[in-house]
Amino acid sequence: MENTGPLDRADGWPEANGHKGATAVRTVDESSSSETVVLVDPAGEAIGVAPKATVHGPRTPLHLAFSCYVFDASDRLLVTRRSYAKRTWPGVLTNTCCGHPAPGEAMPAAISRRLADELGLRAHDIRLVLPTFRYRCVMADGTVENEICPVFAATTSEAFRPDPAEVAEAYWTPWSTYAADVLSDSLEVSPWSRLQVAGLSALGPSPRDWPTAADDTLPPAARRSPSAAP
Repeated sequence: MENTGPLDRADGWPEANGHKGATAVRTVDESSSSETVVLVDPAGEAIGVAPKATVHGPRTPLHLAFSCYVFDASDRLLVTRRSYAKRTWPGVLTNTCCGHPAPGEAMPAAISRRLADELGLRAHDIRLVLPTFRYRCVMADGTVENEICPVFAATTSEAFRPDPAEVAEAYWTPWSTYAADVLSDSLEVSPWSRLQVAGLSALGPSPRDWPTAADDTLPPAARRSPSAAP
């Protein structure tokens, strides 16, 4: 389903098991994925790689990721709900896009790739805003997320076309509304977005005025081509 205007939302997939968006137009068999993630030490140095399909579990190793918040010209955030088929935090509202850079892939390239894959979206002015964000959280079933996850902001003026295997719902909302609702706990979002919103709000009320962090403030593995340990 394509977003046809700035006030529209994409959430029109049928319901299954009581959840909107849970039906599978297609599902992703993550066990067959050949993607790898970059493993890092606490200082952010690359120490190896691991298959994305098997990296998440009760003892998830620390690895490199990113989060991106995409805005329009009116400071509205594109919010997404994760597919109900996701291995981690299925069906949870969150920021626009998250992902993992492949070994050797620059962060902006990885962000552009995931925005295209998940939302059929092109963004510009991809800016680093929280270079050292790190978190660890545990799902009810014991699955752990454990990431060094720099946060980026980006801008778009284009329509989005979500892939239902990745995104169950997407919509625009004013950043001020999202931030206030998240920080007051009136809107339940992913644990990483809850933490990130606190950090982003400290940068100022308007995303367009957030300072851009220097690339050399990134973790070392994100600053240069990530690779396996030497």
